[in-house]
Amino acid sequence: MYAGAEANNVRIIAVANQKGGVGKTTTAINLGAGLAALGSRVLLIDLDPQGNASTGLGIEPEDRELTTYDLLLEGRDLADVVRNTDVNNLDIAPASSDLSSVDIELVKIEHRTRLLRNALKKASDDGSSYDFVLIDCPPSLSLLTVNAMIAANSVLVPLQSEFFALEGLSQLMLTVRQVRQSANTDLRIEGVVMTMFDGRNRLAQQVEQDARDTLGELVFRTVVPRNVRISEAPSYAQSVLDYDPNSKGSLAYRALAREILERARPETAEQN
Repeated sequence: MYAGAEANNVRIIAVANQKGGVGKTTTAINLGAGLAALGSRVLLIDLDPQGNASTGLGIEPEDRELTTYDLLLEGRDLADVVRNTDVNNLDIAPASSDLSSVDIELVKIEHRTRLLRNALKKASDDGSSYDFVLIDCPPSLSLLTVNAMIAANSVLVPLQSEFFALEGLSQLMLTVRQVRQSANTDLRIEGVVMTMFDGRNRLAQQVEQDARDTLGELVFRTVVPRNVRISEAPSYAQSVLDYDPNSKGSLAYRALAREILERARPETAEQN
């Protein structure tokens, strides 16, 4: 937790899973939209070199003059990088493919694991004010992911309901433990959200049950279903909440946002 976090009551959540294709970026976008719909001011920081969160919220590659690469490597202020989106209360710090080389470039920088934390602290000191900052991490346990964890209050883990899901989760938990011991003693697991869930699939049911038996209340009550509307929404540069507000996917991410609010500010969640 950086020094400005408590003063501004901002919650910084890294959305992370080193396994690709588990709904990480989809969760970052739609959770951000869900929190924004419930009245929170949200910043989504795209740290994935693929830049899918940026594209999914309508920021085309040719329009990304300044990105999170400039924030981390060039020392640009967060305010210079942040862009508005078409979603009320939701801003984004976009990413570009320039981030692909960051791990190599960071080797020569002394405080390479604290660049994002320092950038967010400076933004807080300069008066930046958000209720939530969501960080969409790359699908790897890279220096970018470590930067996110050191900057964050907590880690949100999307978990696909498949055979090897829990095996991959153990490695992520180990990384969180190492970051907590070495660089961010306040880091915790925000929770695990089951994604792409097909209730008709016996294996999916078993994975969910195993996750709940193993992790208990860390697993969110909300389960995000496999839903075609969730898959279609990014091609229209929209969250599923805007693309089809009444779809099962939209309702699930609204419910997840309410759960996040319950954990952060119980009284606010009750009012919503």
